[in-house]
Amino acid sequence: MTDTAGGEQGSDAPAVPATRREAAAARRAPVVGEPGFQTHVRAARSELETQLAHARAEFEEANARITQRTGRNLILAILIGLAIGVVVLASLIFFKQLFVLFALAASTLGTFEFSRALRASGRRVDVVAQLVAGTLLVLAGFFLQPWLHWIGAFAAVALVVVWRLVAQLFADDGRPHVLVLGDVLIAALVQLYVPFFASLCVALLAQDGGQWWVLAFIIVAVVSDTGAYVSGLTLGRGGRHPMAPRISPKKTWEGFAGAAVAAVIAGLLLAPLMLGLPVWTGVIIGLVILGTATAGDLGESMIKRDLGIKDMSSWLPGHGGVLDRLDSILPSTTAALALYYLLSPLGVS
Repeated sequence: MTDTAGGEQGSDAPAVPATRREAAAARRAPVVGEPGFQTHVRAARSELETQLAHARAEFEEANARITQRTGRNLILAILIGLAIGVVVLASLIFFKQLFVLFALAASTLGTFEFSRALRASGRRVDVVAQLVAGTLLVLAGFFLQPWLHWIGAFAAVALVVVWRLVAQLFADDGRPHVLVLGDVLIAALVQLYVPFFASLCVALLAQDGGQWWVLAFIIVAVVSDTGAYVSGLTLGRGGRHPMAPRISPKKTWEGFAGAAVAAVIAGLLLAPLMLGLPVWTGVIIGLVILGTATAGDLGESMIKRDLGIKDMSSWLPGHGGVLDRLDSILPSTTAALALYYLLSPLGVS
């Protein structure tokens, strides 16, 4: 039997499903002559695909609501944060020399993105000089004696300053003196803000039991930042009582209160359990790191506002740039090193 244009097909031709639902039902329908086991396998696979599609749609919808409320991909940010935390934790616990490589990589990336942001704003920053000086300074913090480390810090600042002046001399572009002076000061700022603070972290790491102090102050800073975020999002929603509206309108006193509670609780737990110190020292550790972490957070916000940018970069999805994650940790290295010298003699074996 033959078909004609616009005519009906033969009665033995298979019917074409009109909708997706009919197509899915057709896939689940048993085939004549097909064994019963294969029929069940096909039905189970089809059901699993349907459930996975439904779960994926629900997940994407929930993630979109979270992103709209928090202003970032919170789930992706948590996953990236956990991955970084695992690397830091493993390096500090099992072989602390590996943490030097992690600190060096973080310092290099932070220096690069900070220099790039400054150059985009019209400042003259010598990226190569900054990276070379920063690398040597971080390594000096771990491998050299403290007095040589301080000499290395002055040498790093001197290197980037002289490099900038010589580069400007050869440029001969008539740049105003006030801008040249600003470029020189910014060159020193980059070294002191990123590589120098990172070198203090590895200098603390080099001390006897220093890996536990590094881990402790990072935990307190991260917990403080998390407490501020959660408390600010729930209690200070909408910027109810902003701390510094001209610098960072989203940072509220409600968030600071949550950060204080979280930092003190973390300090009370870590002082006796990780550092072998009296419990009361945990209050000091928590409050000091809270202060430096908050100052670092506000300081980086002020820098970004001055540069007219939201994030230093987009290298870490859900977080922004490397410096956006190190803003509260970098200044806390100074406090952590000072606390080590002041409180470690109180430690009990």
